[in-house]
Amino acid sequence: TRARTGADSHTHHQGAPSIGCGRAAGGMGRLFLRYIEAESVHCCALCATHLAAHDQVVSRQFRGRHGDAWLFGDVINVNDGPPEKRLLLTGLHVVADIYCNGCDTRLGWKYVEAYEEQQKYKEGKFI
Repeated sequence: TRARTGADSHTHHQGAPSIGCGRAAGGMGRLFLRYIEAESVHCCALCATHLAAHDQVVSRQFRGRHGDAWLFGDVINVNDGPPEKRLLLTGLHVVADIYCNGCDTRLGWKYVEAYEEQQKYKEGKFI
């Protein structure tokens, strides 16, 4: 089932096959991934790495690069790119793109800082 959390994620339900650990894309050494034990888990669409439990969805009323997106309170198995100022539909924010630790796919972004007071609730959350 494909969740509308961005272009590169989908949902797995408990009982889905386990994710195999391998080598990081382009990296060396063993890749260690965390797993979420929940009834519904959002995963990377390309490599099935666990990203967030469904109960971490804060809002489904967001827009991403490729259309509708969901705001998550917390995610795992991602790494951040460098923070940058970006003018979004709701104003100027400092964001950092986030990438899957399993396959290095760009998944969305993390809100680092919001300049407008009514947008501060997004800080530390993820699209």
